[in-house]
Amino acid sequence: MKDNLKKLKPEEKFVIIGKGTEKPFTGKYDKFFEKGTYVCKQCGLPLYKSENKFNSGCGWPSFDDEIPASVKRNVDDDGKRTEITCAYCGAHLGHVFHGEHLTNKNIRHCVNSISMDFIPEGKPIKYNRAIFAGGCFWGVEHLFKEKEGVVDTRVGYTGGRTKNPTYEQVCMGFTGHAEAVEVIYDTEKTNYEELTKLFFEIHDFTQKNRQGPDIGKQYRSAIFYTDVEQKQIAEKIIKELEEKDNKVETKVEEASTFYVAEKYHQDYYKKTGKQPYCHYKRKVF
Repeated sequence: MKDNLKKLKPEEKFVIIGKGTEKPFTGKYDKFFEKGTYVCKQCGLPLYKSENKFNSGCGWPSFDDEIPASVKRNVDDDGKRTEITCAYCGAHLGHVFHGEHLTNKNIRHCVNSISMDFIPEGKPIKYNRAIFAGGCFWGVEHLFKEKEGVVDTRVGYTGGRTKNPTYEQVCMGFTGHAEAVEVIYDTEKTNYEELTKLFFEIHDFTQKNRQGPDIGKQYRSAIFYTDVEQKQIAEKIIKELEEKDNKVETKVEEASTFYVAEKYHQDYYKKTGKQPYCHYKRKVF
């Protein structure tokens, strides 16, 4: 998908690639408060929900929360402010500020309108993400890549407390993170329910804190949801499995920061030509 990002106009490149700033009070979403979802202008993935948008009076769209796992924070080039970018494609969004007491959450994402598109409530969003953990992320990623509608995957770490963890730290079991896979999918070709059912068919969800020979909390079975709908779908499928007398150890947790793993872990089996040692697809549904 990263090879097919939207072609940007010069004024969009100035902000999204060049990290510029549009003039205050000129953006199309500054005084815009319709219900819906704001997505990244460059890759189309969801960033913000309209219910988290508020009028700060600063001249740029303001939000007091992001969709889980959608926004990445970086130290700005000035060494003082915190830059926010699209967690997937790296598009510059703006900056985030704390301690202004403008909402109960006491946070303000100050975002350039030009960095976003808006999808009205009730209309489909073209691309979305799902995050799953089911043992060694090499095998989970390999099998998700075979699914029609999956346009990209990234392996990484999530669900723990350590910032920017390394593979070695996660393997030691002290970070709280799980080896996980971020699945980017085309909603016109597949959906979250299909992906979740596939997840349960490619790993042993009856095992707790392990998968085959891999033992430890980093190999736990977990679904990290980014919205209420994903949570409801995951819980519904787990209930279906339990009603069939299956023991389900899979936990359903709200998504948090997804830390992309080191390059040599990405597309591991494609690079090495090997095959998964503890993941295979079997019929469950």
